[in-house]
Amino acid sequence: MEMEPNRQFLDKSNEELFEQYGKTGSLEVKQELVLRYLYIIKSAAIRMRDVYLSFAQMDDIISEGVIMLMNSIDKFEPEKNVKFETYISKRIRGMIIDLARKQDWIPRSTRRNAKMIQEAIEELSAEKGRMPEEHEIAERLGVTTDKFREINSKINLFSVVSLDMMLDGATENKQPVAIPSDIVGEQPEESFLEQEFKSVLTAGIRVLKEKEQMVISLYYVDELNMKQIAEIMEVSEPRVSQIHATAIGKLKDYMENELQLKPERKGE
Repeated sequence: MEMEPNRQFLDKSNEELFEQYGKTGSLEVKQELVLRYLYIIKSAAIRMRDVYLSFAQMDDIISEGVIMLMNSIDKFEPEKNVKFETYISKRIRGMIIDLARKQDWIPRSTRRNAKMIQEAIEELSAEKGRMPEEHEIAERLGVTTDKFREINSKINLFSVVSLDMMLDGATENKQPVAIPSDIVGEQPEESFLEQEFKSVLTAGIRVLKEKEQMVISLYYVDELNMKQIAEIMEVSEPRVSQIHATAIGKLKDYMENELQLKPERKGE
């Protein structure tokens, strides 16, 4: 049986509850905050289900997410002017990615479909002298347009998560000199590495085409969905998805190349 919202907190905002919890450590207040933010955990579990369904059930992900949510409430610092929604969304996404990293998580069918789509796009582009439309790609692949959209959306998701995993893995492979501080933000080596990755990522975005840069910016910085981006750019939603997939692929290749070359350059 699910917990019901506590009626004594109905007139309090989330910010007021965080302030009250910080002062009192009340379990009742914490439970109320968990209930109010549970939708973020469920939403992330549904949105990223294609990433983990081969090795975990949605209920398991939600249960792990609730534990993480409770821990996050204790660690969250409102004075840093970061929205808790943003904070917890990144943490649940990171949790799912961490689980995926321990598995052979990308289905073979997805890898195969990604290769087939890329080959079809290259062939059609050569034949027509332009980027093919989605219905043309679907026809070449012998599937319906709706089926192509479904396949492409999964590939987009895996591409984005793969990029995140690649960056996380590269960060872990760096071994900065240990210094006497428990606070990561106060460690100059960690700060330098974070800035280095941001610089490489920024450079990678700059090599993208103008429309690709726009999609990346609107999707990740402004956090718009594909439909909203399509309206802004005055193109179809599938076209935005196509641009997004191409941009992520280019960015992933660029980052992998740069992060592999940097240690060699330093040793020159």
